[in-house]
Amino acid sequence: MDAEIRSIIATTLVTSVLSMGLLSAAIADIVPAASTNATSTAATTLSSADLRWRIEHRGSSPADTQTESAAVVPDEGSADEIGSADSQTISVTIPPRTAEPACPADISGTPGTAPASAVVAGDGAITGTTSDDLAQFAARFNEIRVENCLAPVPVENFRYDQCMENRLIWMAEDPSTEPSSAWGHEGSVRSDGVPSVGCDGNLAGGSGNDGAIVAEKWWDSLAHRATLYRPDTATDVDDVCISFAMTHGGVPNEPASFTRAAARWITC
Repeated sequence: MDAEIRSIIATTLVTSVLSMGLLSAAIADIVPAASTNATSTAATTLSSADLRWRIEHRGSSPADTQTESAAVVPDEGSADEIGSADSQTISVTIPPRTAEPACPADISGTPGTAPASAVVAGDGAITGTTSDDLAQFAARFNEIRVENCLAPVPVENFRYDQCMENRLIWMAEDPSTEPSSAWGHEGSVRSDGVPSVGCDGNLAGGSGNDGAIVAEKWWDSLAHRATLYRPDTATDVDDVCISFAMTHGGVPNEPASFTRAAARWITC
């Protein structure tokens, strides 16, 4: 190997060794050995800036410096305390979620009653409203309201309405074999020309219908829902009464299972 090359290599090795020695000496000066003060319980802590200053002033180059990172552990204390400049605890208050208003619960009670002796018409082919009809209607009516987050009407405010029943009987006594003959609101006509009597209301009818089924039919019809259930009306239901009537059977050949019903939302 050429003598000049050997000289350059030797000089480089010496320089590297000297540089490492300077760095080791700087670190030894900064971090005291545990054996030098065995009885001391205090820890010596330096910032990375202090370490960098001492090394640089020992003559090391920027390439020899090292930067370390450490996780900051907040001081113990309440969530509202602020720590040192190097360690801070930030308190974030999350407002509680606003609870949705609860829907009203169903209510119990006893509705009004129909006449003790049910109305009989059409030579016995037609019977009028029973107390069971009214009770079934009231129970299902309020169940539907509660299911849709509407306040239930006081059960005692469901009442038998004889005037609406008179009109239902007038329809049922139409001698036509077509059940829809005379069916409808005021202005409908019977096949035999007998003038209309009684009071109008929301109408529902069909084979096998009872008080609960007609309550469902009126809810399912948007037009009847709006007038009988009134979901968009902000009203104190304590002053609301629901009038109801139902007939069973008709002439000339309608069985008792074929019913006609009427109901109205009124002020008590």
